[in-house]
Amino acid sequence: MGFFRDLAKQVKRMSSDEEFLGFIKVIESLVSKILSLAMVAVILVSVVDLIIYLWEDLFHHPVGFFTTTVIKIFGFFLNILIALELLENITAYLKNHAVQVELVIITSLVAVARKIIILDLDKVDGLELIGLAIAILALSISYLIVRFMNKRSHDEH
Repeated sequence: MGFFRDLAKQVKRMSSDEEFLGFIKVIESLVSKILSLAMVAVILVSVVDLIIYLWEDLFHHPVGFFTTTVIKIFGFFLNILIALELLENITAYLKNHAVQVELVIITSLVAVARKIIILDLDKVDGLELIGLAIAILALSISYLIVRFMNKRSHDEH
């Protein structure tokens, strides 16, 4: 009986806007921290996976030569860099409680650049290439606009 009474008091107290927004902020913070820990786990596993992959590729026959293309290895490295950028996005959100658009655009540019670097030109059609070009152009323009606006607002203060 006491549990339901306490629960009713909590619900009544959270009916005010300030209390509810405070509760939402706590949930956002908790989710961001969980995402950060999950991203750290993904990064660590990816680095270990890359080290194992490189070890096996370098020290098996023929010794000293990559049996896979260097482009595939670059793809692994860029995946880790993208994961680091995502972690930076999450930690920046934890610090400022706001999404940093410039950082999101940079992460997107790295992801599209990764796609282009590992692209097998024999397996893509012209429409996909046009789509990637449009994505790069749109992200680059967006980055320039955000960068200009950030610089302008920084100069005003």
